[in-house]
Amino acid sequence: MSDVYAQPSAAAQPASTDYLSQYTTLRLGGPAGRIVTAASAEEIVARVREAGPEILLLAGGSNVVIGDVGFPGTVVLVRSRGLRVIAEDEQTVTVRVEAGEPWDDLVAATVRNGWSGVECLSGIPGSTGATPIQNVGAYGQEVAETITGVQVYDRAAGTVGRVAAADCGFAYRSSIFKYSERWVVLSVDFRLTRSPRSGAVRYAELARSLDVGVGDRVPLAQARNTVLRLRAGKGMVLDPADPDTRSVGSFFTNPVLDGAAYEMLRQRAADLGEPPAWPGTGDMVKVSAAWLIDKAGFGKGYPGPEGVAISSKHTLALTNPTGTATTQALITLAREIRDTVQARFAVPLHPEPVLINCTL
Repeated sequence: MSDVYAQPSAAAQPASTDYLSQYTTLRLGGPAGRIVTAASAEEIVARVREAGPEILLLAGGSNVVIGDVGFPGTVVLVRSRGLRVIAEDEQTVTVRVEAGEPWDDLVAATVRNGWSGVECLSGIPGSTGATPIQNVGAYGQEVAETITGVQVYDRAAGTVGRVAAADCGFAYRSSIFKYSERWVVLSVDFRLTRSPRSGAVRYAELARSLDVGVGDRVPLAQARNTVLRLRAGKGMVLDPADPDTRSVGSFFTNPVLDGAAYEMLRQRAADLGEPPAWPGTGDMVKVSAAWLIDKAGFGKGYPGPEGVAISSKHTLALTNPTGTATTQALITLAREIRDTVQARFAVPLHPEPVLINCTL
């Protein structure tokens, strides 16, 4: 998968290439005070040290919503590339991957090499360095399962070091790195299994598409190709020809409710059937944000101002199909969805992407 998200788009370009809309998959974002590029871990550290306190690191731009005012400080485009084996034995291999390496390029390489562990994360846009920040996950896998450590620049201490996986604070779509200005991810270590077959298939939709049972294993390439097909059918694989992919993927995370809140949801949704849910830790229950949004009256293709819309393929994706809308228009649509779901079901929705100089 080429790094299409990292280059300025030829379509709907603003007058100045300093506009950050050129570097985000949403094609939204105002001007930057200054844009510099870092092509290695050493350059990332140097650029961050030079920039001062007002700094934004931007790699794939696939999980960020930048306001129309842009970012007045320095934007560092992370463009480091490469991976190398740093440890191996008969069963496993540990690879160190540079922060700017396109994530799907890494997944493709693991499948080619017969390394199992991230094949169900195929097709996710963005950079490898962003994956521990968000604890990226899909189709029954998440990166916390294979990450052994993250190399970081600690802005508070002014030092480069390693954060072990146990200290990363991994949780559902979260880590110690998210919403923190202290840490700059330089590279990520993954321990993968030497196997021509996937990990156990955990996600029911994927199992059905593979025509196997939950818990079965399939050839790595089959798992990858099936995930890519499923994601493409939902507009979740970047495609310049598909306006539905001009998004940040899922805009809202699946709510995690305690037992009392879940019972309240069931009562409020009694006329709609049982809300889709999955058990969490303790008495916590994860519920489907897509179901809540749809049942609140926001179906696929639902229009918002200035041409923004819910994807025609996936209820969780908010899109900028023309590439000419404003961030404020997207935020207006997101607020309408959030507030209506809250009023109808008493369930709060939280954004999955990082919001820069805009608020929901």
